[in-house]
Amino acid sequence: MTAGVGDALEPSPWNLANALTVFRLVLVPCFAVFLWLSEGNAASWLVAAAGVFVAGIVTDYYDGALARSRGTVTSFGKLADPIADKALTGTALVGLCLLNLLSWPVAVIIVIREVGVTALRFVVIRRGIIAASWGGKAKTALQMLAIAWYLWPWQAMASWLHDTVGFGSSLHVLSDIGPPLMALAVAVTVITGLDYVRQAWKMRQ
Repeated sequence: MTAGVGDALEPSPWNLANALTVFRLVLVPCFAVFLWLSEGNAASWLVAAAGVFVAGIVTDYYDGALARSRGTVTSFGKLADPIADKALTGTALVGLCLLNLLSWPVAVIIVIREVGVTALRFVVIRRGIIAASWGGKAKTALQMLAIAWYLWPWQAMASWLHDTVGFGSSLHVLSDIGPPLMALAVAVTVITGLDYVRQAWKMRQ
């Protein structure tokens, strides 16, 4: 069968950018195990969980940058990249709630929005791909920053610095930045979610 024009223009999904996206999906269960082992207060496991989470953030940046710079943007990448993001952030939010480090309403709002947008992508997939917008990228950045802030053991770090170098005991106050940062992330999440609904409705029309 002769390949169509769309087939000729579509790069192979077997590329480094997509490999990083898949790697980010593999990080999700590792992160979940570390977070669960921390029980919400074991600093070493929280640092490990935060490290894996940050590794996921780094791959999220580089997979998109590589795909664009090398001309290997694929339909698989456009779908798998946001799914990987949602899997990582969703696991983190639910895990933080189970450990009583975050309130459930925050997680519910974000998870419902993310699942809803993913469902919309599949509903309109035959009419086109809803690529991530700048607002969506800002939402993802804010969510990941807020989650990483909640994961980091500020109290333990403050105590360690005080015992080691004799100062830094007040560092724990940085944990107070977490709630307003998460509130901002929730607001942007809701606004961008409504924008995705608008785009999906236009594509359906």
